[in-house]
Amino acid sequence: MIDTSPQQETAVLVGLINKDQDERQAQEYLDELEFLADTAGAVVKKQFFQRLDVPNFATFVGSGKLEEIQNYIKIHEIDSVIFDDELSPTQLRNIERELQCKVLDRTNLILDIFAKRAQTAHAKTQVELAQYQYMLPRLTRMWTHLERQRGGIGMRGPGETQIETDRRIILDKIARLKEQLIKIDKQKATQRKNRGKLVRVALVGYTNVGKSTIMNMMAKSEVFAENKLFATLDTTVRKVVIGNIPFLLSDTVGFIRKLPHGLVESFKSTLDEVREADLLVHVVDISHPGFEEQIDTVNQTLSEIDTGNKPTIYVFNKIDAFDYVHKEEDDLSPKTKENYSLEDWKNSWMGKKNTPSLFISAVQKQNVDDFKKTLYEEVLKIHVTRFPYNDFLYDPEWIVDPEKDED
Repeated sequence: MIDTSPQQETAVLVGLINKDQDERQAQEYLDELEFLADTAGAVVKKQFFQRLDVPNFATFVGSGKLEEIQNYIKIHEIDSVIFDDELSPTQLRNIERELQCKVLDRTNLILDIFAKRAQTAHAKTQVELAQYQYMLPRLTRMWTHLERQRGGIGMRGPGETQIETDRRIILDKIARLKEQLIKIDKQKATQRKNRGKLVRVALVGYTNVGKSTIMNMMAKSEVFAENKLFATLDTTVRKVVIGNIPFLLSDTVGFIRKLPHGLVESFKSTLDEVREADLLVHVVDISHPGFEEQIDTVNQTLSEIDTGNKPTIYVFNKIDAFDYVHKEEDDLSPKTKENYSLEDWKNSWMGKKNTPSLFISAVQKQNVDDFKKTLYEEVLKIHVTRFPYNDFLYDPEWIVDPEKDED
């Protein structure tokens, strides 16, 4: 029998421990990078770390560490080496020359996943634009075998090198893609305008925190949800009714640490749903050990697109997967975050913020009624200012009895 099934690509990961990220953070970042690699279809065989104050300007890591990686990939026949930070064109060229295998950085990997996940023409155009913008400064590396056009009789052209020719082609493609996105943006803006004055609620959060699961639960829809990073790229908008107040709920692309700037730029039109929302539901994976840093990442991205001051509900999801290390009473060592129970977190800054905070499990349907009740109250605040004479619409009893909402 001949095995015709596609062989999974093998990879090793490389990260740095420095003043900006300690050993714990570096490990967490590489674990996330491994999740990204798994989403892209690669099997990670090993993680490499090096302590460096700053990345080596020529090869990112030191010569000794590079030699160690080189020996490993030769012995184990590794296909790819993935670095946790964006590499410069010079670093990419030097590392490829030394390792003699495919070299990717975090940005390239994320772009590959986005290209794989994009379903609509809108998302595909956005991803293609980001890919070309990433590719443009790296043409020297990609065309080392065609540095110059062939000379000789009949072969003298206008004097362009192959790199210059391709740079011009890519710049033309970037310009055309930007024109396409402008047209799509106008269409999207028209669609949003046609939705009338209904209150708009946007689900935001880190990637893989359960936004699409909450969307399916609230809108009784079938938005694609999977335990993978960036399962959702296209914004989905559904009409939801709680009690007897209708509003629009949108599921948006998840954020991630070190999100490539080119992707943020390309996906600005997708993020317009967040910009034009009246209320944000910030979904957090409470079971993730670095969820506080994820909150900061999302808030930073929201501030970059000028949406940081919108009314927000914090929804701490996946309480069914939450776990902690119980601390014995006779243990006098300082209490760490690992020892915080769910009740401790509820009584911490998260429960004392001025914005509503809820702890739920969308999969197990735990505390979902409290979530619906809070969402109803917050939407109602906006609704009454928009429709001040429609008192007959509101159902005050529903606030007391959230189970009135039909399944």
